[in-house]
Amino acid sequence: MKAPAFDYIRAATVAEACAALAAEGPDARLIAGGQSLLPAMNLRLASPRMLIDIGRIAGLGRIAVDGDMLRIGALARHDAILRDATVAHHVPLLTEALRHVAHPAIRTRGTIGGNLAHADPASELPACMLALQAVIEAVSPRGTRRIAADAFFAGLFQTALEPDEMLTAVEIPLPAGPFFFQEIARRAGDYAIVGLAASATRFAYFSVADRPAMRAPFAALDFDPPNDLQATGAMRLHLAGVLRDNALTALGIRA
Repeated sequence: MKAPAFDYIRAATVAEACAALAAEGPDARLIAGGQSLLPAMNLRLASPRMLIDIGRIAGLGRIAVDGDMLRIGALARHDAILRDATVAHHVPLLTEALRHVAHPAIRTRGTIGGNLAHADPASELPACMLALQAVIEAVSPRGTRRIAADAFFAGLFQTALEPDEMLTAVEIPLPAGPFFFQEIARRAGDYAIVGLAASATRFAYFSVADRPAMRAPFAALDFDPPNDLQATGAMRLHLAGVLRDNALTALGIRA
């Protein structure tokens, strides 16, 4: 398959990208790594009229501790975050999760901002953001907005971003708690059948609902997972319980 025809511009600044989004409306899409958007376009699952390339905006790939926050710019590549010593020291949950994201070729191109804005319910990073109580920074012509991860993921491939907003950074409060991460997939690099990211007592499950889902450690796993070619809903529920038991043991949490 080939992508439908589209126009293309390259934004030099965040302000320029946001202005283009506002001008073009819902037919415009931002592109950086393109690891989710381009396949969707080639399969005709997405057909934006305008692509706004933000991949060369200076400074948006920065990773640094800022006060009591770890700040990761939206254009930070998965592989760069995986290899970053500051991330590994302060938020090892993120380092561990990134080892499970797709394959090395994809991790060298994909960005954290694109991943979170895509909001795939089977993706590792949205669940990590919930577990870590992250805050997502979004910029538009109206200014800057900070959105708690708990309120950011709105449904299947849906977020709280407004049409003219661009995700510019993620902030993770420090210190991060003791962590657990595990997912079950048929092969390394495949989408998870089910997964769990936990920071202290914040348990965030993925691939069990239309978005990452928080549950208390001993709460009922009242999900209604889909049946698909990977697994039945019943199998997903069972495996979610297995991962929860593993996390409780690893983190030393007792009822």
